[in-house]
Amino acid sequence: MSTTQSAASGADVRAAWSRIAAAPISWGVCEVPGWGHQMEPDRVLAELRAAGPAATEAGPEGFLPDDPRGTLAAHDLSLVGAFVPAVLHEPGGADEIERAAARLAAAGAGIAVVAAIAGADDYDSRPELTSEQWATLLGALDEGAARAAHHGVRAVLHPHMGTVIESQADVDRVLEGSSIALCLDTGHLMVGGADPVALAEAAGDRVEHVHLKDVDGELCAAVRAGAVAYSDAVRQGLYCPLGQGAVDVPRMVRALERHGYAGWYVLEQDVMLAGEPAAGAGPAAEVRASAEYLAGVLEGAAR
Repeated sequence: MSTTQSAASGADVRAAWSRIAAAPISWGVCEVPGWGHQMEPDRVLAELRAAGPAATEAGPEGFLPDDPRGTLAAHDLSLVGAFVPAVLHEPGGADEIERAAARLAAAGAGIAVVAAIAGADDYDSRPELTSEQWATLLGALDEGAARAAHHGVRAVLHPHMGTVIESQADVDRVLEGSSIALCLDTGHLMVGGADPVALAEAAGDRVEHVHLKDVDGELCAAVRAGAVAYSDAVRQGLYCPLGQGAVDVPRMVRALERHGYAGWYVLEQDVMLAGEPAAGAGPAAEVRASAEYLAGVLEGAAR
């Protein structure tokens, strides 16, 4: 390899890693009551950084301090954004998005990942809305995104199991009735019955944030069929390291890059832990494996 080729290759590697972030849910840290063993922030952040990513999402409210910059700087991490569960089909939804955006702006983060929850404490059931509630939700998405932009924060809509926007039909309704950008979550889309690769190919220009997880095909089918509850499937290992499941990650990444996507790829392998994992095992090892796999995919897409 020539010196020029070596330099180009090194630049590709650095560029790939500069776009990879992770999230505390990969260590089982979740806002849902009773969601398995909850690890302490210092260990999660130390293992996250050691796995390779230099940025993180915030995790559930209370996991990080109100001003997390000092805590994150101690681990050589920056903050990408946060998951924002909000009831949007009732009045006041845009207010919830704006409040979250203001907090994120103060913390130096730029992305509010909005999920249209029903108000329940779990993700095992999805409510059905009336046409009037859908109109309220779609209006709240657009208004909330506009208000977030005034704070320098991008609001993106996250299709998510057990929320109002879960299936391909739900996603289509958002694409047609709202201008908000999408967070493409490979796992939640696939389990909800959508094809994340097809979505990336057809609507990649609407994607402004990505959550990456791979999916066990058999458990995915069982959840879709109603044979296994979503939370039970997660407990059984529904999500797995990238490259080990049913999602065609390379094809999806190539599709997004062709559409000009230049944002973050956030590793999010949702897990439930029965207890504190051994040092270097469990989430730490699996996130590292996913990060290295993704870096290789991004390097290939850049060539």
